[in-house]
Amino acid sequence: MAHSSVTGEGMPRVMAAAGVVIALIAVFVSAMYFGQRVIMYPAPRSTPPPARDRAEIVRLDLAAGPVEALLLAAEGGAATPAPLLIFTHGNGELADYWIDEFGEPRRWGWAVLLLEYPGYGRSAGNPSEASIRAAALAAYDWARHDPRIDSTRIVAYGRSLGGGAAARLAAERSLAALILESSFTSVRPLAARMLMPGVLVRDPFDNLRALQDYRGPMLVIHGTFDDIVPVTEGRKLAAAVPGAELHELPCGHNDCPQAWGVIRAFLARHRIHPAEPLQGTDRR
Repeated sequence: MAHSSVTGEGMPRVMAAAGVVIALIAVFVSAMYFGQRVIMYPAPRSTPPPARDRAEIVRLDLAAGPVEALLLAAEGGAATPAPLLIFTHGNGELADYWIDEFGEPRRWGWAVLLLEYPGYGRSAGNPSEASIRAAALAAYDWARHDPRIDSTRIVAYGRSLGGGAAARLAAERSLAALILESSFTSVRPLAARMLMPGVLVRDPFDNLRALQDYRGPMLVIHGTFDDIVPVTEGRKLAAAVPGAELHELPCGHNDCPQAWGVIRAFLARHRIHPAEPLQGTDRR
């Protein structure tokens, strides 16, 4: 009769093999946990010189060092205070890349604040969910107290990873409206597609949770051919906020045209543009 049990002589080999497997798993888990921010925040290595000729550089002082934001003034001699778009970009971009992309809302009479992330461009620190949240809050608080800005008409506009920063602003500050483009419900389901357990995600950016109490105007823009953040993510975001609007475009993740016509119509429907400054809005 054959015996399936491991003999005393074979036990050391089995234990050694098990030890190797455990060590490999530990190395894999450690690499996923500690190396994920390199993948998640691929800040461009080439940083343009300060764009003082095209934007006003705003210094935001955080605990880990100063972070930049670029203020683009409204065009056409618009009267101040001006309404403001706070734009938070994707993870592989810089604020500088977007200076020329916001000419349209500036012609409407809107100012634009392009937020840079800690560790990106000329900003100090390191990127993480906590540090990006702190930078976004600092940008809002600066704008709210600048006399050139209409504090009743501050709109957060987040693209891709920037949707996480914008969603947190909606949770912690009073916004006139929120715009999310090519964003996600959470990093966890995206990480699962790369076989990373959700428990190992250090910066989950749980946007559904951030939006659970938000009841202001919200516009979600998403490409139907997005193979990085599927359009189903945008649909779930829109479904999470009562009355939210969803606009789908026939594009991917990084090739969607700027939907300024859609954005302007959305702002007009909610009397944010071109209405007069709002009265009696509670500010946090």
